[in-house]
Amino acid sequence: MKNRHALFALITVVGLVADQCTKLYIDRSIQLYQTIPVVDNVFSITYIRNKGAAFSFLSQASWRLPFFVCVSLVAAIAILVAFRKLADDQKLAQVSLAMIFSGAVGNLMDRLRLGEVIDFLDVHWYRHHWPAFNVADSLICVGVFLLALDILLEEKRRKPRAGVKGQGAGR
Repeated sequence: MKNRHALFALITVVGLVADQCTKLYIDRSIQLYQTIPVVDNVFSITYIRNKGAAFSFLSQASWRLPFFVCVSLVAAIAILVAFRKLADDQKLAQVSLAMIFSGAVGNLMDRLRLGEVIDFLDVHWYRHHWPAFNVADSLICVGVFLLALDILLEEKRRKPRAGVKGQGAGR
């Protein structure tokens, strides 16, 4: 197995363990909808269950579970295909895809096991709350950010520097 595959597997496993262990701990340690302030008026642990996607998207749709399971499976397959196409030196893209894959599988596991996703990270400014999220969501968001950064850096590396081509002209 190549180093890049080992890296992908390691990130996936570490991400899944962190995600599932934190969700299991929350589920067993606090009551549903209970809030534990961590940093007053900024961050709390609040146990909720989300039947939808981000921002409870489609949480009331009767067909939501099969839809989200299918979307998660298609996304996971697409990530694996994209990973296979990466060059060995594209480390940031490899890490990014592994993080996104791990997060997608973590939330998929919740959907298959519970029919919904456990969320508990509650960022807020006094009464203004960002929707609660979990470790899997964090992995997906950070992975997407790093992938976008990698795309921008790759584009910059491929662009010829202005003036380099034309330096020898006219001599």
